[in-house]
Amino acid sequence: MNVTPGQSAPPIALADQDGRPWRLEDHLGAPVVLYFYPADDTTGCTNQACNIRDNWSAFADAGVEVAGVSPDDVASHEQFAAKHQLPHTLLADPEREAIQLYGAWGEKQRDGVTYEGVIRSSVVVDADGRIAAVFDNIKPEEQAERSLAVVRDLLEG
Repeated sequence: MNVTPGQSAPPIALADQDGRPWRLEDHLGAPVVLYFYPADDTTGCTNQACNIRDNWSAFADAGVEVAGVSPDDVASHEQFAAKHQLPHTLLADPEREAIQLYGAWGEKQRDGVTYEGVIRSSVVVDADGRIAAVFDNIKPEEQAERSLAVVRDLLEG
């Protein structure tokens, strides 16, 4: 990833699943979890988003903003969120601006084929807008647990 703990989080200004503008700076004052994923409604990405959904009460209780970022468009995000009853924000990044800023675009391998794509990863931003943690190549089922552990440390610290 292009970001490391302690540095200021790069700015994000994208549209959410409802087409409304979403800017990272508007959500500071509490921790923000950003997770980057390849595509709506694929197996791993659905598992990742639903892992957040299934642990939503812990995120809500901690006052955490969660935003998933993929190259899919607003309409795709709207359908994905509705289909899986996702309570959190999905950000459309078809130009891969935030994805590249955060270093979530790069070389991947699957079935022996090398290609470029979104690297499933996650970043926790503290209330002051600094990177608190970075998880490269995070497993979908670990998303909530690993992010919440960092958030709890931030809130207790």
